[in-house]
Amino acid sequence: MQRNIFLLLILALAVSGQAQVLAIKDKITHQPLAGVSVHSKNPAASGATDARGRVDLSRFKNADSIHIELIGYERGIYSFKQLEEMQFILLLAETSIPLNGVVVSAVRWAQSEREVPNKITSIRAAEANLQNPQTAADLLGASGEILIQKSQLGGGSPMIRGFATNRVLIAVDGVRMNTAIFRGGNLQNVIALDPFATENVEVLFGPGSVIYGSDAIGGVMSFHTLAPRFSTHGEPLVRGSATVRNSSASFEKTGHANLNIGLQKWAFLTSVTYTDFDNLNMGSDGPDEYLRPEFQDRINGQDVATTNPDPEEQAESGYSQLNFMQKIRFEPNAAWNFSYGFHYSASTDVPRYDRLIEYRRGQLRSAEWYYGPQKWLMNALNLQHARDRGLYDKARLTLAYQRFEESRHDRNFGDTLLNHRTETVNAYSANLDFDKNFREKHRLFYGAEVVLNRVGSAASGENIETGEAAPISTRYPNGSTWNSYAAYLSYRFNASRKVVLQSGLRYNLVTFDAEFDTRFFLFPFTSASLNTGTLTGSAGVVYNPDESWNLSVNFSTGFRAPNIDDAGKVFDSEPGSVVVPNPDLKPEYAYNAELGIAKTFGSAAKADVAGYFTFLDEALVRRNFTLNGQDSIVYDGALSQVQAIQNAANAHVYGIQAGIEFKLPAGLTLSSRFNFQKGEEELDDGSTAPLRHAGPWFGATHLIYRRDRLKADFYGIYNGEISYEDLAPEEQGKPHIYAVDANGNPYSPSWYTLNLKVQYQLADLLMLSAGVENLTDQRYRPYSSGIVAPGRNFIVALKISF
Repeated sequence: MQRNIFLLLILALAVSGQAQVLAIKDKITHQPLAGVSVHSKNPAASGATDARGRVDLSRFKNADSIHIELIGYERGIYSFKQLEEMQFILLLAETSIPLNGVVVSAVRWAQSEREVPNKITSIRAAEANLQNPQTAADLLGASGEILIQKSQLGGGSPMIRGFATNRVLIAVDGVRMNTAIFRGGNLQNVIALDPFATENVEVLFGPGSVIYGSDAIGGVMSFHTLAPRFSTHGEPLVRGSATVRNSSASFEKTGHANLNIGLQKWAFLTSVTYTDFDNLNMGSDGPDEYLRPEFQDRINGQDVATTNPDPEEQAESGYSQLNFMQKIRFEPNAAWNFSYGFHYSASTDVPRYDRLIEYRRGQLRSAEWYYGPQKWLMNALNLQHARDRGLYDKARLTLAYQRFEESRHDRNFGDTLLNHRTETVNAYSANLDFDKNFREKHRLFYGAEVVLNRVGSAASGENIETGEAAPISTRYPNGSTWNSYAAYLSYRFNASRKVVLQSGLRYNLVTFDAEFDTRFFLFPFTSASLNTGTLTGSAGVVYNPDESWNLSVNFSTGFRAPNIDDAGKVFDSEPGSVVVPNPDLKPEYAYNAELGIAKTFGSAAKADVAGYFTFLDEALVRRNFTLNGQDSIVYDGALSQVQAIQNAANAHVYGIQAGIEFKLPAGLTLSSRFNFQKGEEELDDGSTAPLRHAGPWFGATHLIYRRDRLKADFYGIYNGEISYEDLAPEEQGKPHIYAVDANGNPYSPSWYTLNLKVQYQLADLLMLSAGVENLTDQRYRPYSSGIVAPGRNFIVALKISF
């Protein structure tokens, strides 16, 4: 009997101890929330939830006010008794009015958003779950603050504040993705990233060259991928998820799985995604010029134009892609943290749709035009050390190796010669970053960066009938190098509780070397080199009169050093033109000023607006050129106007970004974002013309409903018109991708879509997502895009989490 009573007492104590462990979950998904801050004054205690969303409350017993906080969620204050009555299970609701977040991209270290003078937008994984973006470019576009251009279905070129391609920068877990062959034409490198493996994205608007160096003129897109989580208890932490998704417009078939195994000092994370797209179908209500009436085929050894039985189906647009990520993390003690990441992405051949719909002399210009598999591999090793004395409080060393491979394959209609051009870049980088606090009000961020790029370029022409191959001109000088060496310093001074000053400087040395092959073109030079230094800076002030106001002013400079694509490229830029190398280049500089104001009205509403002006000096632009005194040469069998990249212009962009959010009754939230930008560049004759990447005004409005396990979003996306007169000269020369106005000239019409997305947690481990995009089946083509956007698109996804 005594033994039974003793066992019962032991069991009661165990149950009591277990009951004092608080489990915190998301109110809709019922998934555990890690990193939730839990603290009280009486008794004085604090803690945070682990990867399982659990925190021990034994030190909080009898507390009257336990504060529970997590960025992006509603704050709560509970007594210990209240939590006990809730059986120590707490469901947190997403906040509809975000107040004060933490950002990393401004200086590579975490800071309060209210202390940063730059405009930064964060895109969280929860938003991706609801929107179901097909690519990382679509994930950026879902922010409502970035325009996305697509030449083909396997494309996605972000436009930020009137700049794009090699004037915006992509970073992945702090590693620079831009390479020596990032071009001025539209890029699709961002789709190599996997939205399923992305924890969050921060977009820094305006120049970010002080921290990120060359190319960071329009902005920086900083992707943070999933991180392995440790176990904080004796037993291993095993968590993961699997998702399947299908959408109708391109008959998308996607499968994804990830698995986290966490021990107390070691953690492992694996993520894999495979996506397959068929031909994309456009909408039924819109310009007839967008239809695809015929497509290329080869029958009995002859190129023929075959009638498309469904002109709304964009024949020859589908492709597939595989993404894989493996991470390992080791934390021997509180001072050291080691992590290794392996990333791999590979697509199949991707048809270049905008070239396949181009006509010459009344017939299709190309019989074949496709990108070969786009491959990206990255190995990244990260070492972080923390201490409370000496030259730094925190230090981080990031070593990375990336390999990029891309290729272009094209054949003219009726021709037997298929051109193959393949490029590779081996990119090595090292970043050393330090963070130092001193005298409470002062914080110093400083570091150094080394980037080394080596470019490989090969080319051959294949006779498709005989199989014979012969060398042809390469796109770039094979074996060319582009290197960058830099040191930076950023200083933040908290002058008072209301005023924060932040400034920074960076010195950057950039070199490149290239040897030109003169077998095909008699260049007046055989080599080119660059050795140039640049100094960039920034200075900003943040003023917070109270918790509801945030005002900022920021002045910054940015630069882009010429790369191998600028100085050494030989390719056809558009029908009838060929770009040739120009070794006499120097960096272009951007000078930016911006003003930001944000105001919250309790937890009921928020409004923000940012205005900016950017001046680009010594702009690297494509202009007519001569080669050995000739203004035209024969390239790939066609007489073509000679052009080259030159420091031949200046440009400017100005605009506003604004947003409002309202918390409405009955679980509703209304939010809207609006963006306007206007840009001009100088022409050879001194006149000005619209800047190519300064797109139309655009915006999005969302009405979101949250209740228990349900979240729904009814929203509209809209873009303004760009008339023929307001099209950049380069765009006026692409009539095949635009609608035709009353005068027979190409223009970009305005458009809108209405969309509905729903997410419902069927059970704690099972979530259903569904939606309809483009409800009214609009036929539209986003500005400067080659492929027409999807018509009415039904999406369904099922996610299992454990």
